[in-house]
Amino acid sequence: MRQFTDGEALSGIVQEALGAEARVAGVDRLRGGSKKGVYRVHTSGSRAATVIVYSWAEAENFWPAAEAIDPAHPFAPASGLAPFLAAQRRLDGLGVRVPGVLFADDSRRRYPADVAVVEDVAGGTLEALQETDPARASHALSELAAMLDVMHQQHSQHYGRVDVLERGDKASGDSCEQLVLERAIEDLAEAAERDPSIGLAAASLHDRLQELATRVAPRTQHGLIHGELGPDHVLVDASGHPVLIDIEGLMFFDVEWEHVFLQLRFGDQYPALSRSGLDPARLDLYMLAMRLSLVAGPLRLLDGDFPHRTAMQEIAEHNAKEALALLVS
Repeated sequence: MRQFTDGEALSGIVQEALGAEARVAGVDRLRGGSKKGVYRVHTSGSRAATVIVYSWAEAENFWPAAEAIDPAHPFAPASGLAPFLAAQRRLDGLGVRVPGVLFADDSRRRYPADVAVVEDVAGGTLEALQETDPARASHALSELAAMLDVMHQQHSQHYGRVDVLERGDKASGDSCEQLVLERAIEDLAEAAERDPSIGLAAASLHDRLQELATRVAPRTQHGLIHGELGPDHVLVDASGHPVLIDIEGLMFFDVEWEHVFLQLRFGDQYPALSRSGLDPARLDLYMLAMRLSLVAGPLRLLDGDFPHRTAMQEIAEHNAKEALALLVS
């Protein structure tokens, strides 16, 4: 049985963030995270407020243990205080709205894990707003498109997560497209063992991946991307402005990788985010690779005790059908 945190354990770090007079009056563990715990903490005292606490404790990570992977690999699990702070600094410096950091600590003296106390952006997600207030959501979506333009126009000759590049390390691999192909082949093998429909078509899917990869020309510049940006990873503040969260995977990479994910997650709303100048060959390869990732990943997560099992199973089944459809497109 997993043991999550509570108000008593969070009291010290909340006081570090808000002052010694702050008292924890209530804690809500928010749904959605698979690598870190996200808590809304209600406080009392002269500066009564709510804050969000990120906890990267081992008990908060629902992903089953995997074989050792190079931590500098762009697709290595992006989790922990260091990648979060590096991403937060970079985006804030660009004027891209992210939650403000009130306190951060990786010493384990006040709390037994990496932890951060951040601003509570209490307006809810863009995903929810699209259902309850489409007009307000449309305005936020337009602002999000402008934010993404700022990010994607940041260029680097090197690809990799921001924290990796900041400390002077080099990301693994020879090119973005090669990394995507290698990961897609691994995801295909894993999905084929778990999903009979993928298993039956595994040889054809492998050939299709190789064929699409041969069409991709070399590239020497990469843009800054979120890496997993859906409407559930965008909050909307009280003034209607979008705020990016779950930013630990921020990296320089092919912007087509971002746009494929945006297309899948925003659906009918994607045209507001679409941009000209994207490489069609990369989009084709990355779309099939993304579909296979969204089969293998959710099924891998279900090997453990992740609680929202029906949703993960539905994601895997849907993307298996979409991956097979790309064989005849």
